[in-house]
Amino acid sequence: MSGERVIHDSGDAAPPGTVDAAVSTGHLPGTGDVEAALAAAWERYREDDSGEVADYIPALATEDPALFGLATADVHGTVYRSGDAEHRFSIQSVSKAFVFALVDQALGHDTVRRSVGVNNTGLPFDSILAVELNRGSPMNPMVNAGALATTAQVPGRDAEAQWDFVRHGLSRFAGRELELDQRVYASEAAANQRNESIARLLGSYGRLKGDPAQVTDVYTRQCSLAVSACDLAVMGATLAAGGVNPLTGQRVVDAAVCRDTLAALASSGMYERSGDWLYEVGVPGKSGVSGAVLTVAPGKAGLAVFSPRLDPTGNSVRGQRATHYLSGALGLNLFASAPHADKEG
Repeated sequence: MSGERVIHDSGDAAPPGTVDAAVSTGHLPGTGDVEAALAAAWERYREDDSGEVADYIPALATEDPALFGLATADVHGTVYRSGDAEHRFSIQSVSKAFVFALVDQALGHDTVRRSVGVNNTGLPFDSILAVELNRGSPMNPMVNAGALATTAQVPGRDAEAQWDFVRHGLSRFAGRELELDQRVYASEAAANQRNESIARLLGSYGRLKGDPAQVTDVYTRQCSLAVSACDLAVMGATLAAGGVNPLTGQRVVDAAVCRDTLAALASSGMYERSGDWLYEVGVPGKSGVSGAVLTVAPGKAGLAVFSPRLDPTGNSVRGQRATHYLSGALGLNLFASAPHADKEG
């Protein structure tokens, strides 16, 4: 309807200075409590052997299903860990959040919302039907269609320059140079016909910038970067700290980009289960089929859990259970509150 007001009118936003001054997010419990909570989560769920290791990417099928690591990094740079937190695995779909942040930083809030979208599809992460039902719209950056559309917009004169931008950018989030897992990349590149089909479908709708095969290759490489739970916790803490890496002190993206990224994670990071996730766990999260679950509590910390066994929707079983427990134990739930002391009695 002509002249109709919409909820995303940028003119309705409060001035940035006012918004920054109003932010208040609290802090984690003390060091001993955080360490005890991680140890308790590891002990509670280490015997859970339900779920199956991903096998549609052959290299992932060989991962040890018993691996279980937990790490949290606070916004001051302290990293806590338990179990196999230093074990390295391919980042897979967790990369989507950070590439989105880099593209949001480069192109701007309104551009990525229009070109990619921020609404949940309600369908699986690799759905082709979702693209068709929405007239070619990728819908959000956390499903494969949206991630491909996002990666296609990465700055760079060619695919190699785009890949360098992605690898360097994700390394800045992690606070160390990340390397490609060549074995996973080769395995995934040989089995990524579905993603290339999605890219070509987006291209047929005019929704993809660049050659579909080259975009798919850059996306496959970004998913094959090797990280640990500790790396992911630091990457999450960088989003929690307004875009400043708490280990290096380097600004990676602006605070407004962190807000955009966490909003996209809250709506779609756990795919068609994102509503259930927020209802039960209350923290923006992102999963990957290698077995990672990353959650971010703004102003507090990033929390990462790695365990390769997945449920039918592609999310780590122990990762979800441990995150649910730690959300409460560490006070991460964004929707939890208590009566103010001055008003009690």
